[in-house]
Amino acid sequence: MSDRPRSPAVAIVTGGARGIGAGIARRLSDDGFEVAILDLDGEVASVLAAELEARGGRSVAVTGDVADEQSVNQMVADVRERLGEPTVLVNNAGVIRDNLLFKMTVDDWDMVMDIHLRGAFLMARAVQSSMVQAGWGRIVNLSSVSALGSRGQANYSAAKAGLQGFTKTLAIELGPFGVTVNAVAPGFIETDMTAATARRIGIDFEQFKRDTAAITPVRRTGVPDDIAHAVSFFASEAAGFVSGQALYVAGGPFS
Repeated sequence: MSDRPRSPAVAIVTGGARGIGAGIARRLSDDGFEVAILDLDGEVASVLAAELEARGGRSVAVTGDVADEQSVNQMVADVRERLGEPTVLVNNAGVIRDNLLFKMTVDDWDMVMDIHLRGAFLMARAVQSSMVQAGWGRIVNLSSVSALGSRGQANYSAAKAGLQGFTKTLAIELGPFGVTVNAVAPGFIETDMTAATARRIGIDFEQFKRDTAAITPVRRTGVPDDIAHAVSFFASEAAGFVSGQALYVAGGPFS
């Protein structure tokens, strides 16, 4: 087994067109990875891919649904054809359908579970052969502080907690083949998703950020780059002895 990735290494970022995913895609491109941006919104993903190419990187946009097995297999085949065998996977694709339990529909539950958990499973299963064959790989799953429990997010909290168990199990299974698997658990990050949460609860987004910063030990909210830095470490050669971990990037202690 090799301690180093093939050069250049190919990274896949799901849900990579916007927000945290876009920040991760930019950082991995700056780190020297060829980046495949997987997203339902192919138009926005293509704009970001073009941006990364203009910055001197190599990137492609691939459109599809991570919760659909056939779509996942086709997307990964497309990445292999256009960039090569992927040895880094960032499972970032996500959605929220927040509500209290008595108001939550089965569709709300299933959609969140399908995209977060089923999607991570399908993507990891589809790319693991590339990593095993190379004797080197990195899988980074995006969890959340909500994995510890969050009012109105029974579906999201359960999915994110499930991702941490999934992470630890894959770390055990794939470790002997040179593949590490870790999770990053963001706190409040300024994205379209948190802006949507502010609208849902009827508060101005700027006020929402101020209120959140006031109760965060470091007295600020997070930005996508905060998460991208953590993913960059887990995807690096330097993180080869770190696996099965969940890193909370939330401006304070969480466990």
